[in-house]
Amino acid sequence: MLVPVGVDEDALDACLAALDAGTPAGSRVWLADDAQAGPRATAIIEAWLKHTPLQGAHTRRAASIGEAAHLDEALRACGNADVAILASDARPAPGWLQELAACLARDPTIATATPWSNAGEAASWPRVGEIAGLEEAPSRLARACVQLPARHPDLPAAVGHAVLVRGSARVRAGGLDPSSYRSWYAALIDLSLRLSGLGWRNALCETAFVLRDGEGAPADGDMDRLSVRWPAWHARLANFLMGDPLHALRAQLGARLAELDRGSPQQDLFAPAP
Repeated sequence: MLVPVGVDEDALDACLAALDAGTPAGSRVWLADDAQAGPRATAIIEAWLKHTPLQGAHTRRAASIGEAAHLDEALRACGNADVAILASDARPAPGWLQELAACLARDPTIATATPWSNAGEAASWPRVGEIAGLEEAPSRLARACVQLPARHPDLPAAVGHAVLVRGSARVRAGGLDPSSYRSWYAALIDLSLRLSGLGWRNALCETAFVLRDGEGAPADGDMDRLSVRWPAWHARLANFLMGDPLHALRAQLGARLAELDRGSPQQDLFAPAP
């Protein structure tokens, strides 16, 4: 998996702790720093590398080339491998990576799998298009999510809190377009729309959840360029948010959480730590 390092040290620390708690031991994690991390973040990364049960690696560019260009460079280095990209201010719930991989395995037409998030735009829970503060333990969210039927409905585009991208599809689509977009936010939308045009799907992985305190954002000019290339995009997204086709599915997730409360009072004694 690929984690582009950001400037928020506390969020990075929480992200790495969540990775350790909720990702299978031995999973490969590449912390890719586009000259963003300060001394404290670098110290956090170095300490984490010494103790993590994951296979961690860290690279840092001498000078920044921009978010989209840096991610494109990193993804190209991964060849045609499937790669999960996790925002460095996100906190994945236990089992997130296995569920994303299972999503891609279930349907070979899925090019991108995006989990639920409390700050996930089209993939937001409990309300579409909203950022919600959640006090639910990540372990409880994970347990509720895996009880949902794995149907993987379509999203307008993948969302940047976390996404697993099928490598063969990404390569066929030509990868990201850093010559047109500076932000990962816009470059991911553009990639998603190109993948859709080639017959692939951008799907919700409703059996996984990733927490985040805020949404990603485009760089200056990115949305104008996106509108020129994809003039129907903004209307398509607005129709999705207003029509809310995932309303019933989000309600099911809420019901699964409520059912956990009605279960055995000893269940949480054996649940993974949040």
